[in-house]
Amino acid sequence: MWLAMWSVGYAMARRREEQQTARRLIQERAVAGERARIARELHDLVGHTVNLMLMQAGAGRRVLDKDPAKARGLLSDLERAGRDALTELDRVLGVLRSDDPDGDRPADASGVATLPDLAQRMSQAGLRVTVQVGAGLDLPRSLDLTAYRIVQESLTNALKHADASGADVTLRRDGQWLEVVIRDDGRGPVVGYRPGRGLLGIRERVALFEGTVTYGPAGRGGFQVHARLPLTSVTTAAEEPAR
Repeated sequence: MWLAMWSVGYAMARRREEQQTARRLIQERAVAGERARIARELHDLVGHTVNLMLMQAGAGRRVLDKDPAKARGLLSDLERAGRDALTELDRVLGVLRSDDPDGDRPADASGVATLPDLAQRMSQAGLRVTVQVGAGLDLPRSLDLTAYRIVQESLTNALKHADASGADVTLRRDGQWLEVVIRDDGRGPVVGYRPGRGLLGIRERVALFEGTVTYGPAGRGGFQVHARLPLTSVTTAAEEPAR
């Protein structure tokens, strides 16, 4: 009788210990996932905005003496970019704090609908951008933001690293897949190049949706990013870490 009671107590203690260990591991994974999500959002936002503002500041400095009117316009664009960045940063932090990732979309949220605004800002910084969005793209919130961030990071790389003068952005539906293609006319990757944090961040975003992404030289010149994201229930699974 005593041995049986000891065995039951020991088994229950071991089970409680295993449950506590499992809960701790789940919490650690959730914290790590949240940190990675915050890092991706802030990298995309801050990296894009700072590079854009640097380009505008450099252009204003070069024409300050020759064309003061143009310099004033560039400084106004620079101020507007800073204000937009603060608004976007507040929105991003609000989304990251949200306990309901499936809630209503804020009116000023980034997404496919705001790609023309992004293209205009990039054009003001010296990168002419054309955007083509296929019909019938009613995307879930997380997928909508992911597509926007992929385009944003790709255009930032084209402006900062590729010495490109123009880029084409295409979003279209291919069956149950969303295709996002960004192609610039820059000098293309150098031999032996290694993807930086921006491209690795794009790969992580796509992996959350169990999609695919390829990037590299585009034809005779330039660089291309091609992401395929499923328009299925996988999007729900991608939002689970936020919960």
